[in-house]
Amino acid sequence: MLRTLSLLLPLAAAIGACLAPQSAALSQSAPSKAIERKGASGLPLPRFVSLKSDRVNVRKGPSTDHAVDWVFSRAGLPVEVIAESDNWRQVRDADGTEGWVFHSLLSGRRTALVMPWAKQDQQIALYRRRSLSSGSVARVEPGVLGILVSCDGSWCDFSVNGYSGWIEQERLWGVYSGERLN
Repeated sequence: MLRTLSLLLPLAAAIGACLAPQSAALSQSAPSKAIERKGASGLPLPRFVSLKSDRVNVRKGPSTDHAVDWVFSRAGLPVEVIAESDNWRQVRDADGTEGWVFHSLLSGRRTALVMPWAKQDQQIALYRRRSLSSGSVARVEPGVLGILVSCDGSWCDFSVNGYSGWIEQERLWGVYSGERLN
C-alpha cells in the first residue's frame, strides 16, 4: 500500500518560526562537500549533524555575550558545521542561514531533509531497493525530515514516520554528494 507522508505543516512552522533572518536561498542542487579539514574538536569540517533539542538558540557569535539571532524549534533538523571556536559551532541550515550554537545542543545522529529547495507540490518516491524500477513504499514531499540509516554514495536508506526505503542521495539535504554512511 502506497502512502503519502507529509510533515510539512510542523516542519514549515518550525522553519518559518526559527529562520527570521533569511540569507541567500539554497541552490536547487544538493550541497557538495568542500575539501575536508579538522576543527578544534578534531572532527572534520564541514560536517553534518542534527539538533538535539526543540529549542536551540542561534547566536551572532561564539559566546553567550553575543545576541540570540533566532531560535531553531525542531529537534532533529540537520545543520552543517562549518567552523568551530572552543565549545561553539558555526552552523548553516538548509536555507544557507548561518549562526553559532553551543556544541552540547548538537548530535552526531544523521538526519536529512527531502529536497528543501523544491516546490511543495512534488512527491518523491521512497523505493523498496536501490533502483528506480523497484517500486515505491511511500511518497514524501519536499521538506520532510527523516533519519539517514546508511548511504552508499548514490542512494540512502532513509526512515520517515515508520517507513523505510531508499531515496536517491542527490534528493537529500543533510548528506554530501558521494558521501558514504554506515
